[in-house]
Amino acid sequence: MRLGSYSDLSEPCCCSCCSYLSNTGNSVTSCPSHWVLCAGAAPNHIFDIEAVVSPTSVLLTWKHNDSGASECRIENKMESKMFPGKNQTSCNITGLSPGTSYTFSIICATTNETLNKTITTEPWPVSDLHVTSVGVTQARLTWSNANGTASYRMLIEDLTTHSSVNISGLKPGTSNSFAFPESNETQDDFAVAKNVSADVNGTKRIPVTNLSQRHKNSLASVDPPSGQDPSLTEILLTELKPDTQYNATIYSQAANGTEGQPRNKVFKTNSTQVSDVRAMNISASSMTLTWKSNYDGSRTSIVYKIHVAGGTHSVNQTVNKTEAIILGLSSSTLYNITVHPFLGQTEGTPGFLQVYTSPGQVSDFRVTNVSTRAIGLAWRSNDSKSFEIFIKQDGGEKLRNVSTGNQSYMVEDLKPGTSYRFEIIPRGPDGTEGPSSTVKGSTDPSAVTDIRVVNISTTEMQLEWQNTDDASGYTYHLVLESKSGSSIRTNSSQKWTTVGNLTPGTLYNVTIFPEVDRIQGISNSITQYTRPSSVSHIEVNTTTTVAAIRWKNEDAASAFYTYSVLILKTGDGSNVTSNFTKVPSILIPELIPGVSYTVKIFTQVGNDTASLVPGWKRFCMEPEPVASFHCEVVPKEPALVLKWACPFGMYTGFELGVRSDSWDNMTRLENCTSDDDTECRTEVTYLNFSTSYNISIATLSCGKMALPAQNTCITGITDPPTPDGSPNITSVSHNSVKVKFSGFEASHGPIKAYAVILTTGEAAQPSADVLKYTYEDFKRGASDTYVTYLIRIEEKRQSQGLSEVLNYEIDVGNQSTTLGYYNGRLEPLGSYRACVAGFTNISYNLQNVGLINGDESYVSFSPYSEAVFLPQDPGVICGAVFGCIFGALAITAVGGFIFWRKKRTDAKNNEVSFSQIKPKKSKLIRVENFEAYFKKQQADSNCGFAEEYEDLKLIGISLPKYTAEIAENRGKNRYNNVLPYDISRVKLSVQTHSTDDYINANYMPGYHSKKDFIATQGPLPNTLKDFWRMVWEKNVYAIVMLTKCVEQGRTKCEEYWPSKQAQNYGDITVAMTSEVVLPEWTIRDFVVKNMQNSESHPLRQFHFTSWPDHGVPDTTDLLINFRYLVRDYMKQIPPESPILVHCSAGVGRTGTFIAIDRLIYQIENENTVDVYGIVYDLRMHRPLMVQTEDQYVFLNQCVLDIIRAQKDSKVDLIYQNTTAMTIYENLEPVSMFGKTNGYIA
Repeated sequence: MRLGSYSDLSEPCCCSCCSYLSNTGNSVTSCPSHWVLCAGAAPNHIFDIEAVVSPTSVLLTWKHNDSGASECRIENKMESKMFPGKNQTSCNITGLSPGTSYTFSIICATTNETLNKTITTEPWPVSDLHVTSVGVTQARLTWSNANGTASYRMLIEDLTTHSSVNISGLKPGTSNSFAFPESNETQDDFAVAKNVSADVNGTKRIPVTNLSQRHKNSLASVDPPSGQDPSLTEILLTELKPDTQYNATIYSQAANGTEGQPRNKVFKTNSTQVSDVRAMNISASSMTLTWKSNYDGSRTSIVYKIHVAGGTHSVNQTVNKTEAIILGLSSSTLYNITVHPFLGQTEGTPGFLQVYTSPGQVSDFRVTNVSTRAIGLAWRSNDSKSFEIFIKQDGGEKLRNVSTGNQSYMVEDLKPGTSYRFEIIPRGPDGTEGPSSTVKGSTDPSAVTDIRVVNISTTEMQLEWQNTDDASGYTYHLVLESKSGSSIRTNSSQKWTTVGNLTPGTLYNVTIFPEVDRIQGISNSITQYTRPSSVSHIEVNTTTTVAAIRWKNEDAASAFYTYSVLILKTGDGSNVTSNFTKVPSILIPELIPGVSYTVKIFTQVGNDTASLVPGWKRFCMEPEPVASFHCEVVPKEPALVLKWACPFGMYTGFELGVRSDSWDNMTRLENCTSDDDTECRTEVTYLNFSTSYNISIATLSCGKMALPAQNTCITGITDPPTPDGSPNITSVSHNSVKVKFSGFEASHGPIKAYAVILTTGEAAQPSADVLKYTYEDFKRGASDTYVTYLIRIEEKRQSQGLSEVLNYEIDVGNQSTTLGYYNGRLEPLGSYRACVAGFTNISYNLQNVGLINGDESYVSFSPYSEAVFLPQDPGVICGAVFGCIFGALAITAVGGFIFWRKKRTDAKNNEVSFSQIKPKKSKLIRVENFEAYFKKQQADSNCGFAEEYEDLKLIGISLPKYTAEIAENRGKNRYNNVLPYDISRVKLSVQTHSTDDYINANYMPGYHSKKDFIATQGPLPNTLKDFWRMVWEKNVYAIVMLTKCVEQGRTKCEEYWPSKQAQNYGDITVAMTSEVVLPEWTIRDFVVKNMQNSESHPLRQFHFTSWPDHGVPDTTDLLINFRYLVRDYMKQIPPESPILVHCSAGVGRTGTFIAIDRLIYQIENENTVDVYGIVYDLRMHRPLMVQTEDQYVFLNQCVLDIIRAQKDSKVDLIYQNTTAMTIYENLEPVSMFGKTNGYIA
């Protein structure tokens, strides 16, 4: 600030506010920049004082008219400073405080004249003046408070209309607001004196006082906002004009109104502007528009004019809000939208927007196809080219969304068996979304996998399966169908189930259908058998090495079962054999006799389904029978030593039976006793001498007893019992005597001989030593005792304990000779005593032939008789004749007795129920001579055999056959020329008619019995019942069939046996239990049961299939092997059971087989051969036996082969070394010979 000078000191000046124009050309009111002090009255020496003021300094200048003044001193109330110097006219005072009043004194040194001046320093101007915000009608300014400022004045100038408003009274650190006047005010209204003159005491600022009350009230001071910096002053200017430029000038004021240097800020208000135009709630025909406006006033209403243009039409709409709803639009159309703001008549800046209306909602939104992991969708849309599909699991969160430009889409990678909700949103070209449409769809349940049968029983099946889906709500439908058409249906919500009420052993097709929400998936299937039922009613019939096992299975499907038969040895559990069969029976060969076994039978159906629990049963094999045993006598002891080969297999001991006519004893032998393990030995004591015993030895094991081996053994002999009486001796003549004695008791053995001993000595009892002395020894004096006569008795059996009933009378001295003993004449007048030596065993001296060896003979002596004295010799001739006659009579008596005994024996041995038929002819040949005989008969094309056969043709043909020729029986004969002889025919029981007993069959003699065989024809259809009735009534256990049922196209024999199922033949039921077929023959086992009494027994059929009709087998060994196979079996059946043999007619092949059997026995036992005699014998029992010459020659060839084999020391013979015999050596029938209840397999 510059202070004005004094122009007139005599008169005071008045101060005025000077007015000046600013550099903008506007008229403003301001305080003067300097003051002029005017002096009144008389002039002073100091004048024209001027002051230039700043916030911190004052520059004073003056003038004076005292040239002598040498100094000037300036003082104020605060301090006093001297400014030395002459003629000084200015002084600069610094370091002052802004906005502070100072009084300065100028003293003239010469005159001591003082002039005072009060000056206020300027406050600091404001700093950091900023327009912090500008609106359409508002502006906010802030500045930092100036030091020394008491208040502020603001001058607002409208640079467009050049109007202004003065605002005063602004306090530092306050927040103020000011509403700008509606109309322009004149400058006078707010004028402030620019130039104001003041007295010397200082200048004075003229405050504004004519500001209208209305304007004053427009200024409002408010508390500064919390946190506002107190060094800042703020003012909000409102009600400004839009888009107008303003100049805001701020003056800082001291307390007395002194103003500092101004600071200004030019700013421009914003125009009215629409921004951020947005479209919401866009649909196909409407949308909602919103926008923002920068209008911040409230005096004038603002309106907005909206122009919407697009497609073929446009829409105009006016609103006074910042939002509008536009209707009547077209779908999926690009619209250009303009929003024009109008504040009064002033148009602001418009807002623009381009937007598409939404496309229309799709139609016919549907599911087209479904799989386990995909669902096909399709729809229709006329106004959209892009679609977004939202996929969510029904009832769950959104999974994903996909976009497509097509009107169909295959949604993939879904979960099987899951329900989905699909929402489709059409989009316009800019992505505007249309209304959504929804559809639901479910994927197919995935097919179950890995169907497994966890557990299976006869009637239940526990199933499990896999399904990798995690979808819930699965229902599994199970269908189990069998081949018979029956089905079982069930459902399960789990991945497992158990199905019951199934049929055992049945193949089921198990099909599983998955289902979710009534949508059925692809089925999957397996096949599985239910377990078959375990077998029951196991029956085991055993021989020594073969077990015939039969069982039952009641399942309906049992016809398709396979049975696994496991044989275990009881005790160690070792597996002996494992077999498979498709029928409920089996033959297990090659087992060990006497061993206990356990049979386990698993029922199996299919490849791997078997019963859970096997049917089982323990059984014990028949012990091996003792093949044979031989007896050894103990010398001079009533005992027998029995020896036999140890049977094969296991056994616990033996049962020994010893029987005679008057004695029966059974003894159990614990085991074999011998030096090795190959032979068993036992001694039977306390028997009778020379007694025949029927001895049987049966092997024992497991409580079973084998068929006993039987033999007739005779105990040994010893010295005969000494007779009580002595012989009776009487004189006959002068040189002979008669000795009478009774036979010795035979209890110690049959008496083989008697020796009559004479002695002239005195010995009381002879000794065995005398037996060596003869008549010659007596005559020469070597001994007074000698044997004079020896009686040899023909060997004959006597009952135990009986004495010889014959009485003997011997003529001693008749000069006869027996062996080495001479019965010489006695000495007349001699004295003789006689005794008799009885022999059960007589041995002769090898050196002296004919003399008795007394040491080795079994002999006892009767006491000597009384002495007899001979008379004188009357004549030699008469005595000799008499002796010869007497000897002849004795011999005749002995011969007659022997003949009588033989006739009794023959009568007892006749066992045939029909008349004795004996062959009238025989050609018995010793074995060693047979080969030469064979070659002789074979010469000239078997000429010799042809002659023999020719001689046999008429044998027996005249025997009666009346029964076969009865009219009722003719139809029962296969051939008219083969009719059974009445004398030997087999008679059946009579049932309803007298002819019921007839069947074309004859008993045939074998080697052992007259009824060893039954020869019969092959059954006819009308004789099947008679055939099986004969099998039952005659107790047949073996049938030998030598023909095929059909040969060369002709029926030779009816197939009389059942094949699979049991069959009834009248009262007889027959069931086949096994069949083994070989190239040369077939073996079949049956059970024959009488339905009237439920008794049954086993039967084996040996069917030889390699024998042509009217011919012979290719080799002899086939038939020989076959014969031994049959005989091995016959060892195990009752001995009284006949073998039934048949071919077609029952004569040719049948006769050949029976003849071979007899010939083999004859060779083995008699070492002789009589082919002719055996055939002769057979033809006396049934016509045409051995029907052809070839068969007759074949018989002789068989004999030759057997004999040659024996000569080659082939003990086992050719037939024992064949493969077939190896197979069948242990194939034996059930050892069960009595009638039993039920079937036996």
